[in-house]
Amino acid sequence: MNIKMILTDLDHTLLRSDGSISEYTKQILKECQKRGILVVIATARYWIGAERYIEEMQPDYEITTDGTLIHQRGKQIYSCSMDHNDANQIIQDLLEKNPNTEITVAAGRQVFWNSHHIAESEKLHKAVFHDYREPLRCQINKIVAELSDGDMAAEIAKKNHCRLQGYRGENWYAFLPETAGKIQAIHELAKSLNISLSEIVSFGDDTNDMEMLQICGIGVAVSNAVTEVKAAADCVTSSNDEDGVADWIEKNILTDGNK
Repeated sequence: MNIKMILTDLDHTLLRSDGSISEYTKQILKECQKRGILVVIATARYWIGAERYIEEMQPDYEITTDGTLIHQRGKQIYSCSMDHNDANQIIQDLLEKNPNTEITVAAGRQVFWNSHHIAESEKLHKAVFHDYREPLRCQINKIVAELSDGDMAAEIAKKNHCRLQGYRGENWYAFLPETAGKIQAIHELAKSLNISLSEIVSFGDDTNDMEMLQICGIGVAVSNAVTEVKAAADCVTSSNDEDGVADWIEKNILTDGNK
């Protein structure tokens, strides 16, 4: 098995349900890096929402913000963004539907949020308050809004020709550039590193991970993944709370010497 890259989602996949990374998992990932295997996270989280885990596990590359950004140890090397005029229109459409809806907007590593409780957020306490009365003047990677109706989100996405992304068990919807996504970022990273997709093993749990599990050489779902993801994967490992990612890597890559 000639694997050159480990690609893993964070929430409900690499992370345990309490948001922690076990020492066993960190040890296994470090061993991969010692053997020359790249460790890459691919998460829907904004960069600032993933920062604590980036510092803790020191991956070689970070695909964040639903595949719209790639960083190498904190340095941005790829961005897929929408024009600020298009982004502002989406924001206005969201506020017209519900003036009280919470909206977060990513512009690179910076995140804007119209919440008065930013400091209390575990994920986004580094966000900047913005009430969107003044339009944003920067390139936007991702807009996320809390909506009670998925049909409403789909209507706004269709009107503005952007990609819509939902999340497991949440009523938050992401509006992304039409060409954005985890697989687009994976293609870009693999091409830049001259690594074949067949030399990548990927791990995930949610529907936004399905395509990356399918395009990589081996796609592995954790046992707590949604049914569609497990059906799309090449194999299923144990759950996130049982360190399924690390367990699979140790048994299938490290033990056999990655031959």
